Amino acid sequence: MAEQEGTDKPLLNEQPVAPSASQSVTSQDDAIVETAEEAVEPPEADINELCRDMFSKMALYLTGELTATSEDYKLLENMNKLTCLKYMEMKDIAGNISRNLKDLNKKYASLQPYLEQINQIEEQVASLENAAYKLDAYSKRLEAKFKKLEKR
Repeated sequence: MAEQEGTDKPLLNEQPVAPSASQSVTSQDDAIVETAEEAVEPPEADINELCRDMFSKMALYLTGELTATSEDYKLLENMNKLTCLKYMEMKDIAGNISRNLKDLNKKYASLQPYLEQINQIEEQVASLENAAYKLDAYSKRLEAKFKKLEKR
């Protein structure tokens, strides 16, 4: 292939282009068209070397991809193990809460007769209080009658 080494002269495969009306004469030398050449195949030894190079690079690429995928799966496995441990801890906590709730329910059931007694006593106190108010009102009426009779 012909190379251009800083000269503005056309080489073997290059032909000058006619300038347009708007271009100056100095730009004519700058506008050079290069013609296409037929591609020549490299020698057989180069193709073999390029194939080896391509296969080694492809193997390196695939090894990297497989390593990355393997690392992703290892990370996922570790995350699953950690999640499993957390769920086991949560299961233990839920079991403890369930046992404590059953114990509280048993204690409440054992206290239920006492709570019923407290409710009965409260009702009796309310009725006694009501009776005391009635008795107070009655005693005030009696006192008023007595004072009325005493004044006569």
